[in-house]
Amino acid sequence: MVFRFRSGKEAGKILESDQMKIKSCIDTDKAVEVQISSFTGKGGTTEYQVMVSITDPCLSFVEQLQNLLRVYVTVVKEEISNDATAVFRRYFLSDAANQTDNVMEWECESAFCPLSIVQQPPLNGTKIAMWTYLQTGMSVQTYDSGLLEASHNGYRHLWGGGAFNKAANSEYQTRLLLNDYVMQLMGQRCALASHCVRTWFFVQNVDVNYAGVVKARKEVFITQNLTEKTHYIASTGIEGRHADPSVLVQMDSYAVDGLEPGQIQFLYAPTHLNPTYEYGVTFERGTAVTYGDRKQVFISGTASIDNRGEIVYPGDIVKQTERMMENISVLLKEADATTRDITQAITYLRDMADYAVVKKYFEAHYPDLPHLIVLAPVCRPGWLIETECIAVVPTESSFKPL
Repeated sequence: MVFRFRSGKEAGKILESDQMKIKSCIDTDKAVEVQISSFTGKGGTTEYQVMVSITDPCLSFVEQLQNLLRVYVTVVKEEISNDATAVFRRYFLSDAANQTDNVMEWECESAFCPLSIVQQPPLNGTKIAMWTYLQTGMSVQTYDSGLLEASHNGYRHLWGGGAFNKAANSEYQTRLLLNDYVMQLMGQRCALASHCVRTWFFVQNVDVNYAGVVKARKEVFITQNLTEKTHYIASTGIEGRHADPSVLVQMDSYAVDGLEPGQIQFLYAPTHLNPTYEYGVTFERGTAVTYGDRKQVFISGTASIDNRGEIVYPGDIVKQTERMMENISVLLKEADATTRDITQAITYLRDMADYAVVKKYFEAHYPDLPHLIVLAPVCRPGWLIETECIAVVPTESSFKPL
């Protein structure tokens, strides 16, 4: 696949530094756009963020899926190191109930990868998009619990995707999800408070069911010594449907074993944001993990909010987008990063009618940002937009490289 120019302008772009590369291109024959971010540390490990989306909404779902997968396979073969392993994958679908089986047909024939399949329609009018995270040099092991362990240099990275149950309501489902995850971590000689770096909660009818998620998470966290006096976990809680309508909440997770004291940094940005417990929820705004050769920064779902927990610019999508990105920039700055260090971002919109405005804004102000924009109402109705992201910056420290 060739990263080339389109219509006299760039159809593909390549931004490159000594360690960071960002590439994008469009395969016009298959109507597929690919965004690839990579970072190679001095320890030798390369990490890749690959986002694949469709550009022609007139294709059927099967055609879109086939084109997406064919291009993904080609990209992995031609643009990514031979020893890279997919450690996590998420599909964004327009109709999970009718599309998940088609996706699983391909996944069942592929090497195991923690898998998240969420109904969050791509907002360019197409039916599917995909994000895959790959790393080189990893020894991979899978467990009956569904966790995947990717280990290297004394670190064990534990990824989980698409966990769910069918308890009576969102509160019970969340409580069971977290309690099961606590047990999974214990089976790996880990603990929720000391090892979990990131969680994602996808909630059907978030305006109704998110309250149950908040209640259960807070109560389980107390049992795990996760309180306002200790710390919480970086997280996104957002609208997202499972193929089964009785599933109200599904969860993805990431934990790391082998970290030393001082490798974890929680991000607060007090000039712009307040502690989440002040308005009744329990997550960190962001978490940075420092290795000997890089710092990975995980920014939670971030909206247009101020340091009193209030919505800023109600009803104004442009101003909310500006404030959201300002908040993200301040969080990144605490970790010695900038928006140019972002390797992957997902933007969630409540109203599909705002897509054109937001797309135009990103093209004007963040043209090189690797991102997807999907339909997914945020957990508070007044928030019109939210973005989560991952950034990587080079570091030199006494810790072991990734």
